[in-house]
Amino acid sequence: MRKVELVEGIQSSVLGFGCAPILGARDGASSRRALELAFDCGITHFDLARSYGYGEAEHFVGKVLGAKRDKIVITSKFGIVANWKADLLRPAKPIIRLLKKPGKKVAAIKPIDKVDNNVADLFHDRIEINSTTMRKSLEKSLKAINTDYLDYFLIHEPLSSIHNMDELCETAAKLKQEGKIRAWGLAFMKNQKHLHEAYLQRFDVLQFNNSPVDNDYKKVFEQRANEPNIFFSPLRGGTELMSPREKLEKLLNDYSKSVILCSMYSEKHLKENIQLAI
Repeated sequence: MRKVELVEGIQSSVLGFGCAPILGARDGASSRRALELAFDCGITHFDLARSYGYGEAEHFVGKVLGAKRDKIVITSKFGIVANWKADLLRPAKPIIRLLKKPGKKVAAIKPIDKVDNNVADLFHDRIEINSTTMRKSLEKSLKAINTDYLDYFLIHEPLSSIHNMDELCETAAKLKQEGKIRAWGLAFMKNQKHLHEAYLQRFDVLQFNNSPVDNDYKKVFEQRANEPNIFFSPLRGGTELMSPREKLEKLLNDYSKSVILCSMYSEKHLKENIQLAI
């Protein structure tokens, strides 16, 4: 697996593993198999958030990959959290998965990053973005994953402009000095980029949706080809224009300094994707 340094000293596999479906759309057994296979095949970059798995994904990934901590790169995010309704949903998730039919959408088990317009759904709340919530959320992530530090710590898709960037940058610098994070960044949807233009350069890395079939792909390439990026939703849409394989291959070729996130829970698809990244 090819490696890339988004930030000096942090080497990630160019193909990253998206953990949003863990203990949501995917049960524990299939999630464990996918995580272990991904690592065995050379994937070292794993993308998490406090909200993933309705609040359970961080702990699950920590249990599965904890012994490999010095060999993997972990991202987590703050700003969206599972609420008390998610706790009530927990016992029903296995039943919902069993009832789900092929092609049928079940809103209750959508990963948070699949929710329409990326707005926190019934089972998630948005929290205020400030230095206090930033630090508290980080401490919860570290405890859940059972690690002393995160490689990347991202603000999770804020729906409005951030007006306290000086405060957040100062907190990020302190967290780096304390050894609790190695780098920080912003995760956002491209259609909300205009909200954040004024301070994008203050982050170590940006994480956003990007696919070769997007209308603005050429523009993004011109602006970000040589910048540190993490892309999610790389295969979405435009199947009549490009196959999933063609999309991933183009992204890997066009963005040699970026990490491409895929949620790969099928062994066949995982191995096919990995072949493109060797």
